Amino acid sequence: MNKSIIQSSRVVLALCVTLLMFFPVYWMLVTSFKTPYELRLAVPTFWPEKFMWSNYLEAFKAMPFARFTLNTVIQTVGIVFLQINIGLMAAYAFAKGAFRGRDKWFLLVLAALIVPDQVTFVPVYVMMSKLGWLNTFYALIVPHAASAYGIFLLRQTFKSINNDVIEAAKVDGANRLQVLYRILAPMAFPTVATMGVLSFIHSWNSYFWPLVMTNSNKMRVLTVGIAMMRDSNAGNEALTFHLLMAASVVIILPIVIIFIFAQKHIVAAMANSTFK
Repeated sequence: MNKSIIQSSRVVLALCVTLLMFFPVYWMLVTSFKTPYELRLAVPTFWPEKFMWSNYLEAFKAMPFARFTLNTVIQTVGIVFLQINIGLMAAYAFAKGAFRGRDKWFLLVLAALIVPDQVTFVPVYVMMSKLGWLNTFYALIVPHAASAYGIFLLRQTFKSINNDVIEAAKVDGANRLQVLYRILAPMAFPTVATMGVLSFIHSWNSYFWPLVMTNSNKMRVLTVGIAMMRDSNAGNEALTFHLLMAASVVIILPIVIIFIFAQKHIVAAMANSTFK
């Protein structure tokens, strides 16, 4: 009896926490279908009186949506590709390599986790300016080509793989890149997928870096576009709040879809990420 009560209490608590966390997403979704009049009501409505599907079309027209989406996709794909490949090679070296000061160098990589982008922003900005990369995809992608956290996740997974597998591949004539991409990477697929998802979310939602590295609509991304839409009606946001929510729904949709399909890999990767 007591066990059933405890189990029921856990289920109720889990449902309450889930609803609490999901409510902002729900509110954003229903707001994206409301009219400006409904948004100005004294008592907010929890369900649209009339579904305004045209809000999404108006949001697309309120900014160069196609161009911003293309820029966001190029930036995200470039960062994810570089972070995964650089992470794989660095993690392979730190997990299976034998060189002087290996563990000390790895601690230096971990130290990068505590350094926020705002600290390194000025020197990196000066570097991008001297290279002539401002307002280009190079400035959006290259500074984020490596992820310290991704290297940590992959390194922990690689250390859990028996060295006999690598030695057997070398006996069969495989070189280091073949061992990495044909043996270790498939065995560490949950971690690689998790790193890809985390990198995708961070890159897709990036706002500060694209804002300071670009200065024209030709290179703007979606997050900056939404901020521009909001600022264009500063002081009278109620007129375009439904459009802001519609654009936000479209932006988070790829993240939600990817997370749903990759959640089992994320759980498996986190289970193997203990420090060894």
